[in-house]
Amino acid sequence: MRRVQGRPMGSRAVAVLLLATSFLVAVADPAEARRRGHARKAVSGYNPPYAAMVVDVKSGRTLHAVNEDALRHPASITKVMTLYMLFEQLEKGRYELDSPLTISANAAAQAPSKLGLRPGSTISVEDAIKALVTKSANDIACAIGENIAGSEPRFAEMMTRKAKALGMSRTHYANASGLPDPDQITTAHDLTILARAIQDRFPRYYRYFQTRSFAFRGRVIGNHNHLLGNVEGVDGIKTGYTRDSGFNLMTAAKLGDRQIVAIVLGGKSGASRDRIMADLVRANLPRAYAGARQTAPVVEVAERGRPAVIAEAGSRTRTEIASADNEDDAVETTSSTSTAPLDIRPATTTPGMRRGNLQALPAAAQAYAGPANQAPFPSANGKSTARLPAVEGVASRAEGPPKDARGESAKAVTPTPWVIQLGAMDDEDKAKSILADARSRTGALSKASPYTVRVTHGGATLYRARFSGFAEQGAAQDACTALKKNGFNCFATRS
Repeated sequence: MRRVQGRPMGSRAVAVLLLATSFLVAVADPAEARRRGHARKAVSGYNPPYAAMVVDVKSGRTLHAVNEDALRHPASITKVMTLYMLFEQLEKGRYELDSPLTISANAAAQAPSKLGLRPGSTISVEDAIKALVTKSANDIACAIGENIAGSEPRFAEMMTRKAKALGMSRTHYANASGLPDPDQITTAHDLTILARAIQDRFPRYYRYFQTRSFAFRGRVIGNHNHLLGNVEGVDGIKTGYTRDSGFNLMTAAKLGDRQIVAIVLGGKSGASRDRIMADLVRANLPRAYAGARQTAPVVEVAERGRPAVIAEAGSRTRTEIASADNEDDAVETTSSTSTAPLDIRPATTTPGMRRGNLQALPAAAQAYAGPANQAPFPSANGKSTARLPAVEGVASRAEGPPKDARGESAKAVTPTPWVIQLGAMDDEDKAKSILADARSRTGALSKASPYTVRVTHGGATLYRARFSGFAEQGAAQDACTALKKNGFNCFATRS
C-alpha cells in the first residue's frame, strides 16, 4: 500500500486521490473532451441520406447500386474534379509540379480543413496536390481555382462544364472545395464516371491519390482515407464530409486483372462509411471481369444540354454546417453558410438503366437507407438567377380558381415571419402533391398554409413547396422535426 509521510494511505484517501487525478486529466486534455462531445453530437439526430454504386471498370457493368441517381452533396469529393482540372493544366504545360500558386486573402479565409497559409504566400503545385489528397485543404482548393481561372466562381463554372463534357449530367459545382453550398450537387452514378475518368486521363498523376502522408513545413499530415493499406486492392481515392452530406467516399480498387470503382455517400460516421465501402470492395472486386478491357476510356464529349432542377435554400441564416472533410473532428461550426436540403429522399434504382446482378445492400448500410419512394430530380446547369421571387398560392395548371393542397379554392398566402420548405420541384403539381402528402401525415401542419414559390434556376422553372403559419423560429423547427419523423426532408427559414 502506498505510504504518505511514512503512514499507510486509507481506502478513502485513495478514492479521493483517484477522483482528483481523473479530474486533472480531463482538464488537461480538452481535445479529448471535445472529441467525446463531438461523438455525442454526431450520433444525435443525424441521418444523412444513403447512396452507393460499384462499377466494373473493364466491362462497364454495374455490380451494385442504391439510389445512384439521387441528388447528393459531394462534400470534399469535389476536390477530385478540382485536381482533374489542375492535372489538365499540367498536361497542357501551363504549370509544372514546382510552379508556385499564390494564396489570396479569400483562399486564406476558407473554413477548415486547411493548411492555414497566409495571404500572399505561395505553395508549389505538387504540394497543393498532396494537400488536397491528404489534408483535404479547403484554402488550397480555393487557391487552385483562383490561380487557374482568376476567381473561384469562374473555376466552378469550368468544373461544371467539364463534368457535363464527361457525361456527369446531374453534377453542378459552386466551389472548388466542397464546402457547403445548396448548388453543389452530384450523384453516385456521376461520381463513378469521374473516378474512372481521372484514372484513364491522368495515369501519371493519379498516383498522388495513393499518398498516405504528406510532410509539409515541419508537419506530417496523414490521409483521411483509412482504407489505403487496410483493404486489399484499394489504391485511392478521396473522402468527403459535411453535416448535410454525411460521410462520403470515392474508392478505386484493383487486384490482379480485376478493377472496380465504388462510391458511398451519406455514411453516419467515418467508421461506418469505411465498413460499408470495405464490404462493397470485398464482395464485388472478385466478381469484376478479369479479361481484356471491353469499355473505352472515359473521355470528354461535346457538352450536352439537359434541363436543370435542384432544390434551393430559402435563406442562408443557419450556420451549423461542419467544415468539409474534417472527419476526425466532425463538429458543427459557424464558419460557413447553410446548405438547404435537396428533395433527396432516397430513390429506387432508375428503371431502364443497365444493371447487372445487383446485390442487396450490405447489412452495415441498411440502417442508413431510407424509404425508396421518390425519383431524383434532373441536374443543375447554373446558379440561381432569382432568389427573391413573388409568392403564389398552390395552384393547379388547369384554368380556373387555384386550388390548395387539399383541393379547396385557395386564397393568396401571406408568408409568416418563419416558413418551412420541403423542396423545389420542376413541376407545380409535384410541389402540390408533396405538400398534400406532408399535411395528411403530419398533425403539426393542420393549421399551416401550403403555398408555392416560383423561381427561375439555370433557365428552368422551379416551384418551392412551403408551409406558412409560424411566427417564431422554434415553432417552424418543431414542425420540421415532425415532418422528418414522417420521412420528409425540410428546413425552417425566414420568409
